[in-house]
Amino acid sequence: ELQAQPREPVNYSREIMGLQKPPSSKTKAIFLAKLKNDENENGGDCFISSLTSNLHNSPSNRPLSPNLTYHSWKIEHPSALGSFDRMMKAAKGKRIVVFLDYDGTLSPIIDDPDRAFMSEEMRAAVREVAKYFPTAIISGRSRDKVKEFVQLSNVYYAGSHGMDIMAPARPLKASDANTTPPDNKGNEVHFQPAQKFLPAIQEIVAILEEKTGKIQGAKIENNRFCVSIHYRKVRDEDFTMLEENVKSVLKNHPDFHLTWGKKVMEIRPSIEWNKGNALEYLLETLGLNNFSEVLPLYIGDDRTDEDAFKVIRRRGQGYPIIVSSIPKETKASFSLYDPSEVLNFLLRLSRWRKASSSSRSLAMFGVN
Repeated sequence: ELQAQPREPVNYSREIMGLQKPPSSKTKAIFLAKLKNDENENGGDCFISSLTSNLHNSPSNRPLSPNLTYHSWKIEHPSALGSFDRMMKAAKGKRIVVFLDYDGTLSPIIDDPDRAFMSEEMRAAVREVAKYFPTAIISGRSRDKVKEFVQLSNVYYAGSHGMDIMAPARPLKASDANTTPPDNKGNEVHFQPAQKFLPAIQEIVAILEEKTGKIQGAKIENNRFCVSIHYRKVRDEDFTMLEENVKSVLKNHPDFHLTWGKKVMEIRPSIEWNKGNALEYLLETLGLNNFSEVLPLYIGDDRTDEDAFKVIRRRGQGYPIIVSSIPKETKASFSLYDPSEVLNFLLRLSRWRKASSSSRSLAMFGVN
């Protein structure tokens, strides 16, 4: 496990709930870094490429090693594994709700997006966590696709960055125009705020497949309410042509916009809905929107997860956790290095809950 790095004295009661103390002027100086946009390696994610020249007495204008840069970033985003005991101590008396991204969080990022399978160990860990905590997976994939990957019936699924949600049934309100009524058993409803865009999305998919068919390595993925254009296998000399073809489609579809992920472009409807909205919607439908009693925990690796991190910070308590092996600009309060650390964190979370339940049971019978 990675241990949290030594840091300046902070108000831990605020930090541990996702409200870290604002950086001191010294820390701010350290992080006045040049933000580099590296589309080839990180799909547009901003990351810190150098720090101020006086950090750790570095010679002026001499770039720091990646390890030192990451170490410095970890001061502001400590390991969720190293901070686990303090996090759970602060969660005492709260109801934890778990939200998870899929690609890059539960499964590694790989060249072929159709083969981004999660391991059996990860599946078992998520299943165990969902036994103790309400658990939802919010992915940019189509809801059906991510459900096919995860293969668990005890979690909730939100696909297309939260634009296609399978949630427990609740009494419908007059404002629920985008909600499909419960199934015959009354168990769940589908919430789809971008329904009206489906015909246009199908048209966009057909045009993109025609325009990109001759570009080797390009892959179009229909995520139902958004379209992904994967270019991890596209040759460098072909990328400009691919980008131009994708942007040309948007000229005739002004109700859509282009976003960037890790080696992927995405065309999405221009509506006010994202993973943060999905998190709030699920908390509400689960009856867990009480700010003082509920503690949301969200683990994700992509820039689209930042919307969920922002919601948690706005709520005033919760655990936004970024999965990253490089320093990057983020609203997360804690970090995990890669999916293997996510696995360890989930295993530890379920063990902690199981131990807590056992302790309470023993106390009820007067056993110390």
